[in-house]
Amino acid sequence: MAPSISSACGTFVQSLSQIGISILNAILGVLYAILGLGQTLFASVVQLGQSVLKLGMDLFQGAFGFIAANFFMILILGGGYYWYTTNQKKGGRGGKSKR
Repeated sequence: MAPSISSACGTFVQSLSQIGISILNAILGVLYAILGLGQTLFASVVQLGQSVLKLGMDLFQGAFGFIAANFFMILILGGGYYWYTTNQKKGGRGGKSKR
């Protein structure tokens, strides 16, 4: 039996739907990979922060250590604030106008 036009059109539509489903699955796979990367990156940053805090606590113990640990934390927070403010865009509110 020779294939008819209706069966050819049906096969074509079925192929198009399979292609669409495959593209959707690929997009979802990429999104899941990006989410996994974000989760791993966040966990690594948290672990790094805990390690730095533990380093500060282990290095400085006792009364002198308490003072040194506070200095260490102020140094870390001040450095982070300096890095944050220097890496922000210079536009927006309160900036000097270039005239």
